[in-house]
Amino acid sequence: MHGGALAGWLLMALCAVSGAYCLLRTRTGTPQERRTARGEALMGFGMAAMAVPAAVLTPPEGAWAVYGVVFGAAALRALWSARHGSRHLHHLVGSLAMVYMAVTMAPGAAGAGGHAGHGAAAGGAGGVPLLTGVLLVYYALYVLRSAGHLIPAGTGVASFAGVSAEGVVRGGRGGVVGSATGVGTELTMACRLTMGIAMFAMLLTL
Repeated sequence: MHGGALAGWLLMALCAVSGAYCLLRTRTGTPQERRTARGEALMGFGMAAMAVPAAVLTPPEGAWAVYGVVFGAAALRALWSARHGSRHLHHLVGSLAMVYMAVTMAPGAAGAGGHAGHGAAAGGAGGVPLLTGVLLVYYALYVLRSAGHLIPAGTGVASFAGVSAEGVVRGGRGGVVGSATGVGTELTMACRLTMGIAMFAMLLTL
């Protein structure tokens, strides 16, 4: 991350693709699923913008304040939604992490100047070591947990595909729908895993 612009571009591309897929998910599913997808799309695009190499594009000074306001509002919404389920706590942590990075990367932060912690920056922006460490541990555990759920799912989908094929031979459509749903679930999990890895990588630059 501290080397050149290549890592920043790769991170930006992964986050942008994840955000685009989450945006597509807002068109289907239950109202709760669509709200979740909108929040994840915002996170993906926000991370993509933050990961653009500083040598290529330097945001205006007020951009970091906008980041703070947008993701601060997202954090408040996640906190309110957490009353109905603990799954929103991850969105709360993610939004707060974005606010933290925006504050750390703002011009004059930690005496390092703006963009010091930006995607492919050459040096760290400082931040609060303890807080950065806690977030790194959280996202490391999140990535490991998500990967653990995703790897067995591949085998399950493969097995389910065989059942689906048999269902088609028998003239049923339930297997095809179930298979498509399984693939969609895997893609959603893969996007969340990707954004977790991207967040971990961005926190390493602080």
